[in-house]
Amino acid sequence: MTCKEKILSEDFQDILTSYFVEGDQKTETDRYCAIPISDNLWSVYYDRSYLPELSFADYNYRFVTEIYGLMDVSFPEVAGGGFDPQPLVHSGITAVQREPLSLTGRNVVIGFADTGIDYRNPVFRRPDGSSRILAVWDQTIQDGTPPEGFWYGSEYTREQINEALRQENPLTLVPTEDEIGHGTATAAAAAGSALNDGLGFIGAAPDAELVMVKLKQAKEFIREFYMLPRDVPAYEANDIALAVKYINSFLIPYARPVVTCLGVGRSFGAHQGTSALDRYLSDVSLDFNRVVVVAGGNEGNTGHHFFGNVEGSDPVSVELRVEEQTKGFMVEVWGNIPNYFNMVIRSPGGEEVPTISSRVKGRWEYRFVYDKTLLQVDYQLNDQITGTEVAVLRFEDPSPGIWTLQFRQENRNDEGFFHMWLPIRQFVEGRVEFLQPSPETTLTSPSYATAVLTVSAYNSRNNSFYINSGQGFGPQGKIKPELAAPGVDISTVEGMLRGRAVVGSATGTSMAAGLASGACALILQWAVGRGNYSDINGVGVKNYLIRGAAQDAAYRYPSPQWGYGRLDMEGTFDWIAGI
Repeated sequence: MTCKEKILSEDFQDILTSYFVEGDQKTETDRYCAIPISDNLWSVYYDRSYLPELSFADYNYRFVTEIYGLMDVSFPEVAGGGFDPQPLVHSGITAVQREPLSLTGRNVVIGFADTGIDYRNPVFRRPDGSSRILAVWDQTIQDGTPPEGFWYGSEYTREQINEALRQENPLTLVPTEDEIGHGTATAAAAAGSALNDGLGFIGAAPDAELVMVKLKQAKEFIREFYMLPRDVPAYEANDIALAVKYINSFLIPYARPVVTCLGVGRSFGAHQGTSALDRYLSDVSLDFNRVVVVAGGNEGNTGHHFFGNVEGSDPVSVELRVEEQTKGFMVEVWGNIPNYFNMVIRSPGGEEVPTISSRVKGRWEYRFVYDKTLLQVDYQLNDQITGTEVAVLRFEDPSPGIWTLQFRQENRNDEGFFHMWLPIRQFVEGRVEFLQPSPETTLTSPSYATAVLTVSAYNSRNNSFYINSGQGFGPQGKIKPELAAPGVDISTVEGMLRGRAVVGSATGTSMAAGLASGACALILQWAVGRGNYSDINGVGVKNYLIRGAAQDAAYRYPSPQWGYGRLDMEGTFDWIAGI
């Protein structure tokens, strides 16, 4: 089999790892194929017949394929509605787009790893009709030419896109589309062209160049492992990491910086910025002329996070409500060093499993007699990266009702902390939620990656926090998010009608990330394009935005909801100017 065939095959497992030493370029044997992403990160595709059955017990936690979903945006039921510049004005973007700064993102690239882009839409074209898109890598189309060194998917360059736009039916030459609309909406908010001199529409960085990676769907056996609902978009960490590498290949040092915008996330993981993807994104952000912006997710109001504090020998009971039509779900439990816990699980029918101790590494399985539920518990006492205890509970065919999980410390008599996370809401068929959830520490990964800019969302019309937005801080107190950006009723495009853009609105943290990405492009234009700070990196851009953030006297900063404050580009340049 070729490397491309292994990447696409259901018979090969995708692993994102820093442990791979053979070769300095593509490495390929009958058992595996490996693609280098960075000096210490590889995307490996390994023959499943040589591997144990996929489980958290038989693999180190970090080697189980990570699945990410869209940080969904919601559109009004009625399309259209016209352009509303208010969020751009309120975040200070309009002020710096005008003279004397006249920042529009020129000579800056904004890249997206998302659902694709409608390249035909006027908001991605110049006044002469040519495209502002440098390239599209569609990972889902396999009959074209992939980017050099990436082995799968099809790449469409700006020259090809411009040629397609001259055709009556552009899709005959460049067949990539955005069937979902998420990528198109985010890209338009970040960098949509000025239509009718900005009266019809304008994005945050209307002259930036664009790169889009349309992510391919996760393999079916991975979806089955996570018990995902059918047809829900789901993406693997390997494809996201490769997308980020591809986007950053368009960097021209000291001349064309790059912003990467990610509107995907997951609820699982340590929430400490320690996964392979987290660390790679931090490395990218620390390199000069590059910024990574991450949407904080929309999990703050889902009831999918529980924080527990076990005092001494007293147990803590956690109640989990499972509604009808829930075919299966996972729960992750992360402890806090040096504590470790045992647990007892009780079904809605009152059947109780024996005490499960974290001292025994491996898989523990129990089939309930009266509830007909299969429970699998994978325990690792010491996660290799964080050193903390982690347990993954997998419920197959769970009975509806209230499940009770009781935790007790095994080793100490003082306080012991633990966190529990359910999947992001669209990854559960039916409704599952904690009865006493905590809305904090609900930012989705990779939000906790150290050097990236993480944004939550708020309503700029009344300065209220968006109720569904994810919130910080990290379990160890890491300050995330850094900023809140407008994310409610953000003007974007919802398609075309007779060749014209249909302008409407969308809500969600992906919209906040889009605006923040455009804002970063404006800073990079000023810093790199105009020679004011030529070797600036993502941390430098982030610190400029933090120092200029708008704050209200009613809140204490940094805040789990607001970070250091609201995005305020005018405030940032006032700080730079010493005003």
